[in-house]
Amino acid sequence: MTDRYPGYDVLKKRNSVSWNDQTRAVIDERLAIDPNRHEFFSDAEWQTLRAVCDRIAPQPADRVPPVPLAAMVDRKLCETGSEGYRYAPLPPMRQAWRLGLAALDAESNVLHRRRFDQLGAAEQDGVLTAIQRGEVRAREWRDLPPADFFTRRVLHDIVGAYYSHPAAWSEIGFGGPASPRGYVRMNFDRRDPWEASEARPGREAQARRENARVG
Repeated sequence: MTDRYPGYDVLKKRNSVSWNDQTRAVIDERLAIDPNRHEFFSDAEWQTLRAVCDRIAPQPADRVPPVPLAAMVDRKLCETGSEGYRYAPLPPMRQAWRLGLAALDAESNVLHRRRFDQLGAAEQDGVLTAIQRGEVRAREWRDLPPADFFTRRVLHDIVGAYYSHPAAWSEIGFGGPASPRGYVRMNFDRRDPWEASEARPGREAQARRENARVG
């Protein structure tokens, strides 16, 4: 994967005027999440969820440590059973995840006679594609619309977790919360000195130098 923001690390803003104490506390808590700890999901559900996360948001092999996606989803479900709203065709969030992972494993068994986490990447993608399209065979989907589960729980929660993490922010050149510093240069193709510089053909070295100074 091409590094669009070479040399940029959003965490260098931690002790700058870009972030305040509240922001630092929230980010520190997020960075401290144990990637191997789960409380809401059972051991079997946890293995399935981790495999799903790896296919929905695959991460660079050299990223150490990776964004703890499964643990972030687990933590979200431990801390709250609701987002303040619910898409009517789906059951409440916790119930939807339990039903969905069970149905996903059942679909995997129907198609390949193995649990989802035991499949190869191509087979896993095939199962997820069938669920996304609503073209399922397992009877466990009878109480859960598969396409809605895929879009409004799997994608929503996993992708949302990914882009709430500083590693993803550095990847896309995002500076984190705008408070208290804010932004000044709001016109097209303009950036403030504390924003990341995107590498363009022939300007990669310049972008790396500029990003080394961002903080």
